[in-house]
Amino acid sequence: MDLRGYLKLLARRWPTVLICLLLGIVAAEVVTMVRTPVYEARTQLFVATRTGADTSELNQGQSFSQARVQSYSAIVATSQVTQPVVRQLGLPYSPSELASRITAEAPLNTVLINIKVRDTDRVRAARIADAVAARFIGLVERLETPKKAQPAPGQKENAAPQPTVSPVSLGVTEKASVPKKPVSPDRLLALAFGVLGGLLLAAGIVALREALDTTVKTSEALGELTALPVLAAIPYDKSAGRKRIALEAASTSPRAEAFRKLRANLQFAQVDDPPRVIVVTSALPGEGKTTTSVNLALSLADAGLRTCLVDADLRRPSVAPTFGLVEGAGLTTVLIGQAATEDVMQQAAGRLAVLTSGTLPPNPTELLSCGRMAEVLRELADTYDIVVVDSAPLLPVADTLGLSPLTDGVLLVVSASKTGRDQIVDAADSLHRIGVPVLGTALNMSSTHKGKGYGYGYGYAPTELPTPRPATDTQGPHTPTHETDQPATTTADETEQPATTTITIAGEVNEPGTPAATAGTAEQPATAATDTGAAEQPGTATTGAGRAEQPGTATTAGAGGAQKSGAARASGAGKAAVPPAGTGQAKEPVTAAAGGTGTRKRAGAGKTKEGVTAAAGAGKAKEPAAPTAAGKS
Repeated sequence: MDLRGYLKLLARRWPTVLICLLLGIVAAEVVTMVRTPVYEARTQLFVATRTGADTSELNQGQSFSQARVQSYSAIVATSQVTQPVVRQLGLPYSPSELASRITAEAPLNTVLINIKVRDTDRVRAARIADAVAARFIGLVERLETPKKAQPAPGQKENAAPQPTVSPVSLGVTEKASVPKKPVSPDRLLALAFGVLGGLLLAAGIVALREALDTTVKTSEALGELTALPVLAAIPYDKSAGRKRIALEAASTSPRAEAFRKLRANLQFAQVDDPPRVIVVTSALPGEGKTTTSVNLALSLADAGLRTCLVDADLRRPSVAPTFGLVEGAGLTTVLIGQAATEDVMQQAAGRLAVLTSGTLPPNPTELLSCGRMAEVLRELADTYDIVVVDSAPLLPVADTLGLSPLTDGVLLVVSASKTGRDQIVDAADSLHRIGVPVLGTALNMSSTHKGKGYGYGYGYAPTELPTPRPATDTQGPHTPTHETDQPATTTADETEQPATTTITIAGEVNEPGTPAATAGTAEQPATAATDTGAAEQPGTATTGAGRAEQPGTATTAGAGGAQKSGAARASGAGKAAVPPAGTGQAKEPVTAAAGGTGTRKRAGAGKTKEGVTAAAGAGKAKEPAAPTAAGKS
């Protein structure tokens, strides 16, 4: 496993990592609280050399002191210093224990010696530091003082001997002060070690669990293990145990989309010989095979296929309780010859035929592998486009091994993070040994990863269909002689809305329909035909005049009225809101539909506020309508 895979593993096991971090932090806090605080007192000494006032002598003395100071720091914790200090202060520990509490260091290229003393008592630590410094100064000066030279035999001793003085002198530059804060334990350092220890512990536990965990968690791992196509990865849903049906009306949840993907991939599993009878099974109980069977059958039914779901799990049938169907009569009733399949077939969800298990037999393995079972499956395959069979698990019982050779293929359902690798391999091998084609696998209850998906996301709902506009009041025909302010054809009535629907001859339509050759006023867009009238909106009228309050289509000439959608009557005459051809004056270029063409001041009487195309007929159209025919057919 590479670093990226290991980091993904840690992210997947984040509860374990979090618990280990908390344990590390708590352990650090406990250690900080339990340990006895230790205080540190410091003192500093300066080493000088007794020399003359000459510059060269001063340089030589400086070099001498720097060479000696490194040796001095090594004798601070010797017994010659600690033993007298223990006796002097009456310390409760031995000289060797005191030596372990003393540290001395000489910074490079300096003549300074820093002495540090640690103790659980802050005041005692300062007293010990000062006592050690005083005893150390005396010891160094005594060691550096040259001894008195003895006269040679036969030589007289001088009457006035020269005094012996140490060439080195030590002085205290900083006396020890009582420390205010302990140097140990360090809370921040303990927390850092606690976090680091928690992470290391989490990494070890996760690696150990991964090594001991033999379940399959991803589609890629399942495909590599079985060498079979993974047709779908069905995401985990907490409510799946209580609510198995995911494909309800217009459902767009991730689980519903996963079952639709399973349907699509299953239909292309064997293009040359598509399976008609499919067995859905699993290696162990509780992996979701019944839920997969139910939703797969519903998705196939939603695709327009005549689908039949058969509950062949004669150990623990679950299809009938899922849909709330009767399970007393079903597959076993048909197999023992007490009823035909159509007699016990039930309907579920209004679109799916379901054959429940029926009474549980004492010998399900023999019953499912008998010749009568093969006849029932062939009969169902002839009646329906596809048959989905929910069968028992493979490893606990042999029911599916006897049933599978009678079908066209098997879909193996695997539960993520539950089924072991060895169990999956054994289930797949048992199907291969009997020569049953395995169409693929479906990984159920797989984990979902946030941040990956389509931009529009899931959960969108279909928009509502638009409702027809309410009918408006009609108006009668107008005087056929008016001026035209906009480009129009020869018309004689007004149209307040763009006209698209043709109304001819006499008739009335109050609801959407197909008015046939009527005359009247159109409240919806209409197409004006040959006659005189005026249109206020662009449109095209056809032959005749009629009245329609909703969009309609004029067809043949006739007279009468239609209150509902449909075709109007035949020949007749009446008032029409559609501008028909006539005589009038147009100030803009117009086009006559019936009776000639023209550009300006075309014959016709009416006023048009918007450009329309006029044809034979007279009336007024307030709403557009769709044209179909004009005049007589």
